[in-house]
Amino acid sequence: MEQFPLLESELEANKDYYANPTQPKTSSTKTLFNGLNALSGVGILSVPYALASGGWLSLILIFIVAIAAFYTGLLIKRCMEDDPRIKSYPDIGERAFGKIGRTIISTFMCTELYLVVTGFLIMEGDNLHNLFPELSLEASGIKIGGRESFVLIVALIMLPTVYLDDLRSLSYISATGVIASFIIIASVVRVATFDGIGFHYKGELVVWSGIPTAVSLYGFCYCAHPVFPTLYHSMEKKHHFSKILFLCFLLSTICYASMAIIGYLMFGSKVNSQITLNLPADKLSSKIAIYTTLVNPLSKYALMLQPVVNAAEGWFPKHRKNRYFKIIVRTLLVISQVFVALVVPFFGYLMTLVGAFLSLSASITIPCLCYLKIFGFSFKGEIMLVIGTILLSIVIAMFGTYSSLVQIVNGTIVK
Repeated sequence: MEQFPLLESELEANKDYYANPTQPKTSSTKTLFNGLNALSGVGILSVPYALASGGWLSLILIFIVAIAAFYTGLLIKRCMEDDPRIKSYPDIGERAFGKIGRTIISTFMCTELYLVVTGFLIMEGDNLHNLFPELSLEASGIKIGGRESFVLIVALIMLPTVYLDDLRSLSYISATGVIASFIIIASVVRVATFDGIGFHYKGELVVWSGIPTAVSLYGFCYCAHPVFPTLYHSMEKKHHFSKILFLCFLLSTICYASMAIIGYLMFGSKVNSQITLNLPADKLSSKIAIYTTLVNPLSKYALMLQPVVNAAEGWFPKHRKNRYFKIIVRTLLVISQVFVALVVPFFGYLMTLVGAFLSLSASITIPCLCYLKIFGFSFKGEIMLVIGTILLSIVIAMFGTYSSLVQIVNGTIVK
């Protein structure tokens, strides 16, 4: 086998961290919960807004994005199977393009996941402030606004989950996130059915100007690819990974499409970037939906931040086994995210840009490019499919990024 010195040296330096044979393995069921939790999260709140932005025909795009993302997930698995030294997403980039590939993928991966989990804090602050608009904090004569106060409180609640390393432990937290997604859908349906809102909006067939926004948010829903290598290597039965991945994408897409249709029929073009902000706060079903929404980011936060934590700790290989060092690094990461959440306080702004530029690139374009470089033309019948997927993702990313930047400048994204 061709040797790759950088991969070899890093694996040797961190062999206990990356490939400890005694490390407990995760069952297929627990991996399913972790995978579902990574895929079906806060995006479920934004899909009605995505559908409202692009019209009914844009619903086709969520299935196209889902199929493309599932396919590139399989490509990631093939890359890992080709070289047992590949243990993480950046390793795939290095195997394909050397040190530059590792640097580019690490940058995309860490930036994307960092901003995604920062969006969790923004979303939590928005929804809690909607429930308790009068609450504010004061410390040393400095008054902190209600939304900002909730961002700080939620960050403190989430912080202990970041200290967990074992994916078996995270799987139990993930299970609550998966259940929460179903409860949110059921609660929203109940609000429409029994609380007088109903399904009265017919909506528009297509809104061409909103297609880039719609596909960007759909892309954000499937931004879990950097987590897939972690899930794959945590599995006890790795040959089940493809089936687990298929189930994760199938169930997540059903949930996303259902919520998009329900929310669009309920509120039409007036739906907010988070559907929970449209719900009447005085109704019991609304409160259940909003409170359950608060559980979802809590269950995803540590799982999605794990690759960023690994990368940050990897900069200091001599200290990465020191528990106090790990606590300091992870605490500083959360503090920095609180700062970003307070400076960029709009969920719609952040998620549309992340989905357009980072999610589509990291989840679709990069896996295809790495696969082509590693395998070349070994699978000739598949080359056109891979190249077509690359071109489609690049076109979508370009239009989506441009559209989201224009909206940010013009201030037209709904809070």
